[in-house]
Amino acid sequence: MTDTPTGMDQIKDRLLDAALLHVPFDGWSEAAFRAAMSDTGIEPQMARAACPRGAVDLAVAYHLRGDAEMVRRMHRTDLTDMRIRDKVGLAIRYRIEAAEDKELVRRGATLFALPQHAAEGSRLVWGTADRIWTLLGDTSEDVNWYTKRASLSAVYGSTVLYWLGDETPGEQATWEFLDRRIGNVMDFEKAKAQLRKNPLFKPFLAGPDFLARQIRPPHARPRHRMPGWLSPRTE
Repeated sequence: MTDTPTGMDQIKDRLLDAALLHVPFDGWSEAAFRAAMSDTGIEPQMARAACPRGAVDLAVAYHLRGDAEMVRRMHRTDLTDMRIRDKVGLAIRYRIEAAEDKELVRRGATLFALPQHAAEGSRLVWGTADRIWTLLGDTSEDVNWYTKRASLSAVYGSTVLYWLGDETPGEQATWEFLDRRIGNVMDFEKAKAQLRKNPLFKPFLAGPDFLARQIRPPHARPRHRMPGWLSPRTE
């Protein structure tokens, strides 16, 4: 695998840069895509080859560009003495700040709320959560791989929606909202840990805990392309 941009990637980047001027008015639509082709002078055949779904592919590329910018900023930040909750909060803040224009995100939310694109939108949010946990060195090899990303997806998604309506200076209300949401998740994790330590509940948790330990993330065996798989531990 390589991250070196291909010719098609470069065409898509040019189309995306041009489309960003039109999306606030036309949405991630065919009109915006055609305007991008006109502005860049890229032949329709080449544009369609790079973006078979037109503006939908540009909306996906815009989201992934934001993910990449978040990763770059995190790599430039000294995280040595930060708590895990602060690292997560900072990553989400960087990811939201990478969007810059709320109208572009609002138009994207509208697009991915459509039934035919909802699965794509969920995949993108999950991918953002996965990039954050991977960046922070998550080594989960059981059901925790999924629960961490599911929780973070919910936190990220709700914070983005709050940010879209936030008119406070510097989006201060959004960052306070984010801190509360992360606090809720941490409190839940603490409660789970305390429950497991309680000897009264251990007999009831033995079965569910055993099953949870058998679940593996997709990367555990590259040849499997399912969301997860079950296999008894051998150790």
